[in-house]
Amino acid sequence: MAIYKVGASPFWQVRIRDPRIKRYIVRSTKETSRVQARIAAREMAFELLGSEKRVEREFTFRHYASRLIAKGERLVAQGERNANYVRTIRLCLNNPEWGLEKAFHVRDVRELRTRDYQEFMDGLATKRPDLSASTRNMLTATFRNVLKVARDDGVIDTIPATPRSRQKDNPRSYFPFYPLVSKDKDAYQAVLKAAQELAESRTLVRGVPITEELYDLILFTSHSFVRPIISELYALRHRDVTVAEDPRRLLLTIRNGKTGYRVANTMPAAVSVYDRIRQRYPDASPDDYLFYPDYANRETASKIVQRQFREVMTYAGVKDDPEAKIKYTIYSLRHTAICMRIILSHGQVNIFNLAKNAGTSVEQIERFYAKNLPLSREMAINLQQFGG
Repeated sequence: MAIYKVGASPFWQVRIRDPRIKRYIVRSTKETSRVQARIAAREMAFELLGSEKRVEREFTFRHYASRLIAKGERLVAQGERNANYVRTIRLCLNNPEWGLEKAFHVRDVRELRTRDYQEFMDGLATKRPDLSASTRNMLTATFRNVLKVARDDGVIDTIPATPRSRQKDNPRSYFPFYPLVSKDKDAYQAVLKAAQELAESRTLVRGVPITEELYDLILFTSHSFVRPIISELYALRHRDVTVAEDPRRLLLTIRNGKTGYRVANTMPAAVSVYDRIRQRYPDASPDDYLFYPDYANRETASKIVQRQFREVMTYAGVKDDPEAKIKYTIYSLRHTAICMRIILSHGQVNIFNLAKNAGTSVEQIERFYAKNLPLSREMAINLQQFGG
């Protein structure tokens, strides 16, 4: 607590630190005497802070935030959630600048209302207007999930309404392919050709040669729908692969993917890739990794592939399109795989099966892929067909 004067007023002002909200509260004492102002300031501090009842720990937002983290860790350990799930929760709760705990830590969950949530989001929009709608929606989801734990404990009956921020969807970058573009503009084939040529010349990228293994990884990713991330593509071991027939395909066991456990079916080309992998590593054990098994650190393997893939794109002349906000990465191969199934199936692919196989949702397929693809002649014909 402190008292002070400002030039525009004859009265002493008091500034009181409220530890609950971690803010200063400023009031006028209405006193011109310093002695009387100090007495008035003490009375105001007692009235402001002493009248507030202490919230028992088991009803605080912080208590249920800790419970949510513990719940998330259990789900990750059971394989029901990806490790990113808990990391996202911790980020939204503990960020020192805009985390939820900073705003709500000792608040009573029984008294939180939509107004409290909205005031937090309004303040966030003023303080950090650069935060994306996606980040704001993660904060909303985390706020709700904390209160869901309290609801499940019977402490509250309902969760306050929490309107989501509207997101602007950026199109997913896929490599244009024939017949969407003419054969001379087929970027996907250009990438494959570049990977082959650089492997033949054993081009070095930071001292590591590009080999046929990179070509196979590119082909495998674009025919298996797996995400080229540590927990999916780079986590695959030989024991996770089964060759199936009728139709010929691989069954890939994704144990800890972005959306959890799934078994994915591949296209036939992935079987040929797997045959070459087994020829390349004839003594591989079931626990050996499929790609770049010499690198036990999967993060290292991933970074090597990313650097080499950038070299491939440069050699192929595949460039980003800043106007369309399209940035090509190795992840674009997964997007290409999904788009190819929509287009090359001539509109016959079952979107639900495609989404399930790719570890995503029908909504995501529609939002980020289908709506951005041109309606081909075959898809138009399919649209106009009648059942017999």
